[in-house]
Amino acid sequence: MTMTKIAVVGAGTMGKGIAFSAAAAGVSVKMHDVSDEALKQAQIYVKDQFERLVKKEKITREQATKRFEGIQFTNELKEAVYDCDLVIEAVLEVMELKTSIFKQLDEFAPAHAILATNTSTMSPTEIAAQTMRPDQCLALHFFNPVPKMKLIEVICGLETSEDTIDKAMRFGETIGKECVRINEFPGFAVSRMNCLIGNEAMNMVMEGVATPEDIDKAMKLGLNHPMGPLELADLVGLDTRLRNMEYLYKTLGEKYRPCPILTKYVKAGRLGRKSGRGFYTY
Repeated sequence: MTMTKIAVVGAGTMGKGIAFSAAAAGVSVKMHDVSDEALKQAQIYVKDQFERLVKKEKITREQATKRFEGIQFTNELKEAVYDCDLVIEAVLEVMELKTSIFKQLDEFAPAHAILATNTSTMSPTEIAAQTMRPDQCLALHFFNPVPKMKLIEVICGLETSEDTIDKAMRFGETIGKECVRINEFPGFAVSRMNCLIGNEAMNMVMEGVATPEDIDKAMKLGLNHPMGPLELADLVGLDTRLRNMEYLYKTLGEKYRPCPILTKYVKAGRLGRKSGRGFYTY
């Protein structure tokens, strides 16, 4: 079965990026959020992304208009998912929120639909256990910014079937992404390594080893990273990074203890790009 209809639940940074990437590939997309303002901002973002594709001559104006107008934006969850082949949840990294949504998705989505979480660290097995279809649940971990980042981690839960994994991998290929198969473990592959690097960079700032600018420059020029770990943390959101670190600390132990400066910045409202200030000022 080809997954031609998808729903994205959560119109934040990741959700709107996933919705655009799927729509740009010609997939039918519905986008859900409980916030009308979030949906409005998602529409603005998606329209701007299509405009960029037109300017780069990657698609025609007619194609862009048709694909943008084909996206449905709704704050009614049942309306968003009732006829979808795949639902991708992209809400905050809060387990109670995700499990609550999956219970509703299990009720509203058709029996054949695959339910995926875009979590970067949390257990798809625990989330899937809230449903009557754990074999059709998994994690699809996209990366920010979704339109530019080629990777999807396809994370298999304890009950995830091979058929579900295969369909998820083919969906990734359909929207122009490269997929890697990961067996579930806290942090998966990328987040587990990335959180350690970022946390150590924060410790170095706190210890006065170097400025954020020089640490990021060293990583980019010395290890050929496209973005420094502190720039990346600001882009992801320091509150999001703190939630990830707290989860990994709880599940994997002491080496993932969040750097005190990260906790301090979040308490101060310095959340990175979205608040205008983090390790850098925007």
